[in-house]
Amino acid sequence: MGNTYYTLLDRTITDDITTSNYRCNIHCQGAWNDNEQHMAAATGLLAYELEQFKPRSDMRIGRISLDIFGLIHFGDVSVTTHIIRPGRTIELVETTMAANGKTCIVARAWRMQTSDTSEIAGLEDERIGHPESYPNWDGMKHWGGGYIDSIYLKADPDNRQGDGIVWINTDIDMVEENGQAKPTSDFVHLMGMVDTANGVVPRIHQPNTIEWFFPNLDLQIHLHRMPVGRWLGLETVQQFGGDGVGLTSSVLHDAHGAFGRSEQILTIRKA
Repeated sequence: MGNTYYTLLDRTITDDITTSNYRCNIHCQGAWNDNEQHMAAATGLLAYELEQFKPRSDMRIGRISLDIFGLIHFGDVSVTTHIIRPGRTIELVETTMAANGKTCIVARAWRMQTSDTSEIAGLEDERIGHPESYPNWDGMKHWGGGYIDSIYLKADPDNRQGDGIVWINTDIDMVEENGQAKPTSDFVHLMGMVDTANGVVPRIHQPNTIEWFFPNLDLQIHLHRMPVGRWLGLETVQQFGGDGVGLTSSVLHDAHGAFGRSEQILTIRKA
């Protein structure tokens, strides 16, 4: 297996649809189950396909909504991308990951026309400390799996269960094509780590034995700015309801400040 998250096997492009077949490498292996992909890496692959599909210089992605249909198969997968709502100023693009005849993930992205609105630009989300201002952190290593092994982290020493700040990075490229790792854009690189948010400040401490599962069923990413750089900052809170449903919410940062938010709905289950 190569030093990328995925290896492209083949790709078919028509006027309306692109279908790409990939093989999972060990770096995309999940934390809950050795036989599934980590949603973070899978999100990065789908972001890669969205970025490649009929790009327009006057548009950018403003939102990605991903629904997890079930086990995200670790092995060979197929990714199909097409436009489901064309338009001059906005368009909706859908990409689906499937394996063994079953849908794993459906992602929909709004691409939006850009214009100069700098004279009224303003943010409420404050900047967090630069990644180099935080110490290294290995607090996720007990999760296991190839994806967790592929990332390195820095964390605020004042973090507590359910609330904190973590910076994440990786040296692994997303896709290998024809035996070579393809350069990974900042957008794909950062989108491929967002889902990690669900594990960075868990409400319950389970270092040895997992007594509770809290996987997410979706991942919603909203981007008020296109991110740049290689470090992803997660300013995250995690909330567990009393009826088996929880929510992980994050302000997303790069080295220049906040660029968006993510939400993950959780199903909480006794092991």
